[in-house]
Amino acid sequence: MSNTDSKASVEALFKPFASGNLELANRIVMAPMTRGYSPNGVPGEDVAAYYRRRAENGVGLIVTEGTLINHPAAGANPNVPNFHGEAALQGWANVAKAVHEAGGKIIPQLWHLGLARKIGDLPNPEALPIGPSGLNLSGEKITEPLTENEIADVIAAFAQAAADAVKAGFDGIELHGAHGYLIDQFFWDRTNKRTDRYGGDLAARTRFAAEIVEACRRAVGADFPIVFRFSQWKGGHYDARLTDSPQELEQFLAPLASAGVDVFHSSTRRYWEAEFAGSDLNLAGWTKKLTGKPTITVGSVGLDNEFRSSKGDTAQPASLAGLLERLENGEFDLVAVGRALLADPEWAAKIRDHRVDELHDYGTEALKSLY
Repeated sequence: MSNTDSKASVEALFKPFASGNLELANRIVMAPMTRGYSPNGVPGEDVAAYYRRRAENGVGLIVTEGTLINHPAAGANPNVPNFHGEAALQGWANVAKAVHEAGGKIIPQLWHLGLARKIGDLPNPEALPIGPSGLNLSGEKITEPLTENEIADVIAAFAQAAADAVKAGFDGIELHGAHGYLIDQFFWDRTNKRTDRYGGDLAARTRFAAEIVEACRRAVGADFPIVFRFSQWKGGHYDARLTDSPQELEQFLAPLASAGVDVFHSSTRRYWEAEFAGSDLNLAGWTKKLTGKPTITVGSVGLDNEFRSSKGDTAQPASLAGLLERLENGEFDLVAVGRALLADPEWAAKIRDHRVDELHDYGTEALKSLY
């Protein structure tokens, strides 16, 4: 990272943020990153310590790794944490308490894999994966389409998880509507071929997500923050797009904003890339412009390459100058940091204190001390 990043610019990351009931000490968000360190779906003291380290080193808001709602086909790994059941919820309450004691804020990401899950996957190998039309991300038919009664059950499971987040002491929730998982499978025309009210044009394909948001809103009340994560790209389909113009993006976002989303988490692989021709705005920038809602940007923040190209290689710290300029200009409101915070729990503190020469790379040696 360049030492030319100015003090004034860096301080933009550390200005307080407030929107409704979401009040943060700064603009740095820990991005959700799956770990698989919760045996039998129960987060333990090590998970609490993992998140507490980031909070005590200056992260304003932590979004947890994806947590599984109460549905038998939600997950594909018995070590991915549940967000249901007494033991798991008590574990998460302990995590929230630890983060709060360190001065941070934390929200769980609520998740269902849908047809990104394979037949026979644990922890419930007998449960078939589910999706809007029974089609996986490659368009292959795996199971039968969800019935409307089954859809209602999934919506209810998301709402119950939201209610449990309130009880466990969290500061909001994030709904995972990105990257080709269940909610996103309803958005994408390749995986949603339904002819009922959950299918059709792009706006109609948002109905499932909008009903989840509405159900969560009823479960948590008017003031509990709801963050919604979405993306154009899908796992293994990085050139996929839901929208090709600002007009289409507005059609997509409007039902979600109306349903009760407070903050949009606009997931891209490289935050510096323009989303549409004719404008330098990235996806978070366009989302804020079209909805008026606060947005979180994400995508290789502080590193010199994006996630997929860096697997097995080393990503080096990179200048934040362009990011800080966009933040100061109000293109987006919050900045989610992923791999850099995985490799270095003190990343935020080092940026704040101008200790850029101490930043870690994301190589094999750094990975040994992630947890």
